[in-house]
Amino acid sequence: MPTPITTSEDPRLRDYASLTDVRLRKLLEPAGGLYLAESEKVIRRALAAGHRPRSMLMSPRWLEPLADVVERCESDGVPVYLADPEVVEGITGYNMHRGAMASMHRPDLPTVAEVCASARRVLVLEDLVDHTNVGAVFRSAAGLGFDAVLVTPRCADPLYRRSVRVSMGTVFQVLWTQVSSWPGDIATLRDLGFVVAGMALAEDATPLEVLAADPPERLAVVVGTEGDGLTRSALAQVDLTVTIPMRGGVDSLNAAAASAVAAWALRV
Repeated sequence: MPTPITTSEDPRLRDYASLTDVRLRKLLEPAGGLYLAESEKVIRRALAAGHRPRSMLMSPRWLEPLADVVERCESDGVPVYLADPEVVEGITGYNMHRGAMASMHRPDLPTVAEVCASARRVLVLEDLVDHTNVGAVFRSAAGLGFDAVLVTPRCADPLYRRSVRVSMGTVFQVLWTQVSSWPGDIATLRDLGFVVAGMALAEDATPLEVLAADPPERLAVVVGTEGDGLTRSALAQVDLTVTIPMRGGVDSLNAAAASAVAAWALRV
């Protein structure tokens, strides 16, 4: 049976007690740290991806919808805590409308070669700093059929709680990893058989519809940071630059929107 919690000061709930994502990430280092999964859908997708829960926290109304998850956790020795919404808000520091959270062990990230082994379409996120954009990109990649996502070392964390929430848990569906050397790993992608296309505003850029009409078998699309776009060092190494033709005096789209348009146009 779930363990009732009556006070927000309960020390068993330190994973949820207003911890920042940075502190969660370091909590168990060097073992990898933690992240928080919020909502029934996100928790189920995290478990389906093989991620290991450390504990769960929920309000009473979620006992029945998550009965199978609770049973699974308890059979594996994972504690499940039950608290009224007011207590939960006092623990987390905000109103948890979705009513259920799980403290999850961060998985070991695969290599670029492992992620791309069978991929035909890959999105690469260079230094995106907005967690909402990162989550939206993962949702587009999952929904529009891209096989994998790579993030550069300075990119926002895909397992940050807002990224996970905006992605609707699709961050657990799409294969992803962090590249170790950027833009050096452009050469790695090329060695794996990918044509690498950078999304950028340039006079010699190929219109997206032209690339979509005759795409390469394996394609990696690189999207740059909000505002500045791709770095010069990345642009100097990609195989071609691609642009989305615009109207109405608008020069470009938000990084997440541009990723979605590219993913739809280049889907296989």
